[in-house]
Amino acid sequence: MAARTEKLIIGQRLRVLRQSLGLTQAQMAAELGVSASYITLIEADQRPASARLLMRLAEVYDLNITELAPSADAQLAADFASALKDPALETGSLPRAEIEAVLQSSPRIAAAFVRLHDRYREALVMPQADANPMTDRDKVEALAETTRPVEQVRAWFYARGNHVDPLDRAAEALAEELALHRNEPHVALSARLGAHGIHVRILPAPVMGDQLRRFDQHRKELLLSELLGQSSRRFQIGVLLARLEAEDIIAALVAGAALPDPAAVSLMRVSLANYFAAALLMPYGRFLAACESTRYDVELLSHRFGTSFEQTAHRMSTLQRPQARGIPFFFVRVDRAGNISKRFSAGRFPFSRFGGTCPLWNIHSAFETPDQVQTQVIRMPEGASYFSIARTVSRAGGSHGAPSQRLAIGLGCDVAYAPRLIYADGIDLDRSKPVDIGLNCYLCERQNCPARAHAPINRKLAVNERERSLAIFRFEEG
Repeated sequence: MAARTEKLIIGQRLRVLRQSLGLTQAQMAAELGVSASYITLIEADQRPASARLLMRLAEVYDLNITELAPSADAQLAADFASALKDPALETGSLPRAEIEAVLQSSPRIAAAFVRLHDRYREALVMPQADANPMTDRDKVEALAETTRPVEQVRAWFYARGNHVDPLDRAAEALAEELALHRNEPHVALSARLGAHGIHVRILPAPVMGDQLRRFDQHRKELLLSELLGQSSRRFQIGVLLARLEAEDIIAALVAGAALPDPAAVSLMRVSLANYFAAALLMPYGRFLAACESTRYDVELLSHRFGTSFEQTAHRMSTLQRPQARGIPFFFVRVDRAGNISKRFSAGRFPFSRFGGTCPLWNIHSAFETPDQVQTQVIRMPEGASYFSIARTVSRAGGSHGAPSQRLAIGLGCDVAYAPRLIYADGIDLDRSKPVDIGLNCYLCERQNCPARAHAPINRKLAVNERERSLAIFRFEEG
């Protein structure tokens, strides 16, 4: 399938959009520059919508094109499909069309099924985990996923397209007041803390121990480790300013989330303060304009705003303000073992709830070329294609005998947006063959994959004593 010619059946969603705008088929066709008969055929599901038409819809009606794509809630689609693969359900390999039909017609029922399956896994695993947590690693991981506070916070951000408008606007107003685009940011931010009676001190690593930041409320001092780079020092000042100047907004957002776990509440407060800090250093309007003018050059933008590669890439995944949208990126951070420590998505890219990521994704090979950006066109099992960039970064810290940890950052978007990225220059997207990847080996049903670590959870292992192939693990069909 050619990367830029992916076509989608969006009849029902297009009809709902048109009717919500109060347009006739002829009126919408005129605004989009296509024929009325074409709109009629699309709404009747007799013609697919090309990527070109999706982009035109996004431009004319200020949409994220993923809102029109089948399975727009990609995380629900991924969770639903993985739940159906539980061997206990004995469903075998259901046709993709059948799964899509349920997601399209009854998404709330699908979501309820996923929640029920989570409760089932928890009830099944709890006694075993209490008796011996090491007896079954996979089941213990499944239990951790259903109870881990970070998943609750991730779900809150995912439901909002990773954009928190009240915090964004408050941070943008403060950045304008401090004139961060004209003044040296560290000086201006420190002065703002000074207005609250708080001073910043940079202390030696032996004094700070394993802490990078500590707020001494009694002495009114923000203590930062010398191990933090300049961009991280500014960011940590921004985090404290979030607590001082946006506490009411953060409190209202946390109360509205109604998270049941106290640890999740605390984690959400930390996440929202971090969001404010990034929005302060990279104010929405100026940052979006810079993204568009540089064609989303992460490294150049990092220099312009005095931020790190990770901070800049993460901020790109939040640019979904109505009437001023950026490209809907997904963002992920992994270590050498494939463990995901951070993931966000403004689009429809699905993430697995357990089991890491696909080893064929270039985010893993980024470790072979440190600090260099790699590009790749990837395609998921349902057929959606994405343009992905990946690069390694080093965490704060690092000294003789204790080197800083190296991580890989993945940033990507629907391949239809790729021509707007500087990283796609020189790549023939029409002829480029996507690399087929899966969520992870547990859920991927592609045969003959040399990178496979084990058979999918809903298939029986097939062993042939007389043959040896590139794929270590083979499994029975259907």
